[in-house]
Amino acid sequence: MAVDDAVLIAERSAAYTSALLGFAKHSFEDVANYLRDPGFNPETDGWVALDADGEFAGSATAAVNSDGSRVNLEVLSEVPAVAGWLLDRAVERAGQAGPGEVVLSVGVIRQDEFLPEIVAAKGFAIDTSIHRMRISFDGAVERPAVPAGAVVRRGAFDDASRRAAHAVLVEAFSTQPGADPRPYDDWAASRESRSTFDWSQLTTVEHDGRAVAVSECNDNFVSTDNCGYIGRLAVVPDARGKGLAKYLLYDAFATDAAAGRAGTMLHVDSSNPTPAVGLYTSVGMRPDLISDIWRKTIQG
Repeated sequence: MAVDDAVLIAERSAAYTSALLGFAKHSFEDVANYLRDPGFNPETDGWVALDADGEFAGSATAAVNSDGSRVNLEVLSEVPAVAGWLLDRAVERAGQAGPGEVVLSVGVIRQDEFLPEIVAAKGFAIDTSIHRMRISFDGAVERPAVPAGAVVRRGAFDDASRRAAHAVLVEAFSTQPGADPRPYDDWAASRESRSTFDWSQLTTVEHDGRAVAVSECNDNFVSTDNCGYIGRLAVVPDARGKGLAKYLLYDAFATDAAAGRAGTMLHVDSSNPTPAVGLYTSVGMRPDLISDIWRKTIQG
């Protein structure tokens, strides 16, 4: 695979998922950012299969986390034999991620009746689900009042502010299995590599002079859905219950509505130890796509 394959993969993914959902799951920008991430090497971690006529037959990726303990796999093909072969290549690559146990994950949208049989035959089982949540706007959204005692910092244009935001992400997600916050340098480099993100889209909330909450937004779904996207929303444990998460959600809604977006989207793990799904539904968000996460553990 090469970064230039993003156009082809996005096109075929859109055709496949549109047939199941009525809309494309991924935008071109989303695919390109994934392949361009400094933690992903397309030459060793991705495959594109062509048929005898040189036409696209399938693709797969194996994205290894920073310590090699987890690998996220993606498989795209309408041909069972090709999908199975690609999954085998991805699992094979995952086995090289590092010594010890390696947890493999494959996301499969609920409407897909084809891929579950293939991943089940390879020893995977459903472990959790990811809900893509969305809220749509009819017009302007009023910007919320800043919670009492909080200070809002918009943008992260220097190293100190970025490190403060990263520290919030690490602390907030430390108890969530599979969240895998990246080391600071890897995290910052990955954001720099994305065409749909700039540091003005990161908002930090401070309380008593300490960064305690962060929202990290991007434009991954502007081209496909005209929606803003909240890539990360985090509040450290000792600052929860103060209304900071709801503030950041409503703040993102107001920003997106003012920019002419049709709505705001985010993804949430249904097994999140915080009551995240309930939080998002309480502000009017609803799932428009659910993917089951199939997992198995191998020895690296």
